[in-house]
Amino acid sequence: MKTPKRLEPLLEDGLIDEVIAQLKSGKEATVYLVRCAGELRCAKVYKDAHHRSFKQASTYREGRKVKSSRAARAMEKGSRFGKQELEEAWQNSEVNALYRLADAGVRVPTPHGCFDGVLIMDMVSDGHGRPAPRLSEVAFTPEEAVACHDQLIREVVRMLCAGLVHGDLSEYNILIDPKGPVIIDLPQAVDAAGNNNAFTMLERDVQNLAEYFGQFAPELLDTRYAKEIWALYESGELVPDSHLTGEFEEDEEPADLDDLLREIMDAKDEEERRKAAAAAEEEGDDY
Repeated sequence: MKTPKRLEPLLEDGLIDEVIAQLKSGKEATVYLVRCAGELRCAKVYKDAHHRSFKQASTYREGRKVKSSRAARAMEKGSRFGKQELEEAWQNSEVNALYRLADAGVRVPTPHGCFDGVLIMDMVSDGHGRPAPRLSEVAFTPEEAVACHDQLIREVVRMLCAGLVHGDLSEYNILIDPKGPVIIDLPQAVDAAGNNNAFTMLERDVQNLAEYFGQFAPELLDTRYAKEIWALYESGELVPDSHLTGEFEEDEEPADLDDLLREIMDAKDEEERRKAAAAAEEEGDDY
């Protein structure tokens, strides 16, 4: 096939040897099958921000670290430099998440670096040298659906133990290889401790899994894994092999309003201190 323009520099630099085919084009990137040093890999070419249709990107960026206070201010102001920094951070977030999750034992493609907005990673194989199918392309018996769902819930737990929530998990970004599911598409992964929307995203990820596998095993539609997992996480008791039941009982005891008010005031005081420190830092940068 004709070499895409974004991949030409990688060919010239010897990072890839051949572009074989386009595998898919999604909302934030186009993925190509390439050959590198005799091995089949994937090259994920990120789309420019104005061509990308991923919604509410700022929600996913909350809690992510930036490399300097200058970059953070530029991002907030939306300057040309700030937009470049935002785009670089968005693209690098996936490779960082892949390395972090692979180290934690999560089944993700092995990354080989990000070069000028192109992520190189291993191709997930179907066992016969072809790209593995997506979960949405696979049919299950009820027993197989329950087993695969259990595997994925365990992967969600491992991700959270590593401090991350996928944020966009569904049957369209999970591949099935001979050993089971492999999770892909992670540029929007959020920091569980630093993002106020982390639980909402975890709940949506888990609900997406229940609804998909519920087509084959309807009993999965009644499970409540997200709240069970999050309760263990918040209490500091979540580990990769935590025993899960899929059941969760809400705490119906009335809230202590005095404690709640104290927490709100403490949070307000902390925010004021943070703003004052940021203002002092910015004033210092001007000299």
